[in-house]
Amino acid sequence: MALSQSDLLRLMESLRTADGIELIRTLAQRILQELIEAEATARIGAEPGEHTEARTAWRNGHRDKTLTTQAGGLELAIPKVRTGSFFPSLLERRRRIDQALYAVIMEAYVLGVSTRSVDDLVKALGADTGISKSEVSRICQDLDHQLTAFRNRPLGHTRFPYVYLDATYCKARVNHQIASRAVVVATGITEDGGREVLGLMVGDSETEVFWAAFLRSLRERGLSGVRLVIADHHTGLVKAIRKVMLGAGYQRCRVHFLRNAFAVIPKEAGEMVAATIRTIFAQPAESAVRAQLDSVADMLGTQFPKVKAMLLDAKDDLTAFASFPERHWKKIQSTNPLERINREIKRRTDVVQVFPNDDALLRLVTAVLFEMHDEWIAFPRRYLPEGSMEQIYPTHDELPPTT
Repeated sequence: MALSQSDLLRLMESLRTADGIELIRTLAQRILQELIEAEATARIGAEPGEHTEARTAWRNGHRDKTLTTQAGGLELAIPKVRTGSFFPSLLERRRRIDQALYAVIMEAYVLGVSTRSVDDLVKALGADTGISKSEVSRICQDLDHQLTAFRNRPLGHTRFPYVYLDATYCKARVNHQIASRAVVVATGITEDGGREVLGLMVGDSETEVFWAAFLRSLRERGLSGVRLVIADHHTGLVKAIRKVMLGAGYQRCRVHFLRNAFAVIPKEAGEMVAATIRTIFAQPAESAVRAQLDSVADMLGTQFPKVKAMLLDAKDDLTAFASFPERHWKKIQSTNPLERINREIKRRTDVVQVFPNDDALLRLVTAVLFEMHDEWIAFPRRYLPEGSMEQIYPTHDELPPTT
């Protein structure tokens, strides 16, 4: 959009008083902002407030975004639209991840733990073998400030009725030895049906102490309103949920349960057993779900007594989803929503293979999750249907039991 006379005068005054670097920063920020607005106008088909037949959407304010450049941070405003999504093509959505990957590789190189593949990647990124420890420290420090702020941000701005927990494993050096490290991730569904990344932690195991510390950290940051936690059936995790997330139910992931069942039956029977167990989750009502589990347990019990015992032992945890709105069932029966996240984490961490330390692993995984979280916020898409969330909280002012 064209600058008004008053805007031009203010810009000229700021340029007149700016020094060299500030002049470049101001010009770059103004030019980028104008290009962003022009791209938004082209996408929408109309200027702000303009009525045209070509209009496809309406503006809905702006969201702030800081773009890091060699001239300093550029404070930009990204237009939001009421329907669909908009993100300027000039900006790199994955910039933060690329910076984190670069920092991790540089750190590995300096510490002498890089492999041949890492050496090749270092060269491909434009770095030479003369990079210094102080340069690596500077890169890491710049990143860690914003990544730490993301990990520690308050969660009290809304309630999260559903929380998903899962872990993936990466390798890092601990006390000069390569060890498997658990990377635990929590995401949540907001009370208006959106999604957010809640937090992550890196540790040496999935014990109750480890999970309890992670869950308490979420609570301390303001996590509230939790009605159901969806997770795999790790003993330490389940105990931690029952101790820390008071008032919340626990849904055992149906996908992981099937994998556990496959371990106690012949391979050729897997398809039949899986199809039979899936009928539990296809029932139309809460009472029918639990009745079907009993029927399936009896049906499979003659040939597979271990499966029957597993079903009956897990009955309450496998069918916890049935106490919630039926329109939510498919999304809260398993941890599948975290599978894409774990795949993206592994895709990025596999490049490094072995991390020089836990901090480097935490840095890269945080960057991956930060970018995903940004996308969910920048391009909001209801994860659960509109009009279905009100059933979870009987009254708007009800105090959630987990606060």
